[in-house]
Amino acid sequence: MSTNHRLFGKNIPPLRVHMEEDGAIEQLSEHLFQMTETHVKRDLVIVCIGTDRSTGDSLGPLIGSKLEKKTLRRFHVYGTLENPVHAVNLEERIAEIKMNHYRPFILAIDACLGRMTSVGKISLADGPVQPGAAVQKKLPAVGDIHMTGIVNIGGMMEYFVLQNTRLHTVMQMADTIATSIKSTDGRLPDLAPTTSLLRSLRLKPHIQLRAKNETSM
Repeated sequence: MSTNHRLFGKNIPPLRVHMEEDGAIEQLSEHLFQMTETHVKRDLVIVCIGTDRSTGDSLGPLIGSKLEKKTLRRFHVYGTLENPVHAVNLEERIAEIKMNHYRPFILAIDACLGRMTSVGKISLADGPVQPGAAVQKKLPAVGDIHMTGIVNIGGMMEYFVLQNTRLHTVMQMADTIATSIKSTDGRLPDLAPTTSLLRSLRLKPHIQLRAKNETSM
């Protein structure tokens, strides 16, 4: 899914910041703005990966639900507590995004495990995320860029560790990430009318095909 979008763009180094660090929201927001500002003619999509059936793995859906309430202008959000994007439906949701959005530029968000000293740190970097890696699940890589939050300690019994992660940690991290994304969204320019028209023309065949398939069934 990753594209060669850096071929003519800026090479932006990864950012890693602790959620309780002073200025964490501002750093994340500025970094995300730099990573998306050259792609504003495309549909900007956020895929929040995870499930509400596991405390540690609920980071993504919590962020998605918080963003859903913030009325974003530019970012389209997939993955909430009500409609999570997880191992079972991940490939279907990605196919849906490709069909319904014009040249989607995807930010993938997921929880991860790490060292004890790294719990609470949030990373934002170029390239896709590999969902399910902590629990040895083979899932497709997702995203042009990714953001991950270390919610607990990794190394052994990962599934059990995710199930027993403190909700306070996950909620605090979700608030930090959602607020930083909302801040970035407010700085991005509106979608240009010409781009909107081209997007409509591109999506029209897909919409018609989908409707035809539904009718024939």
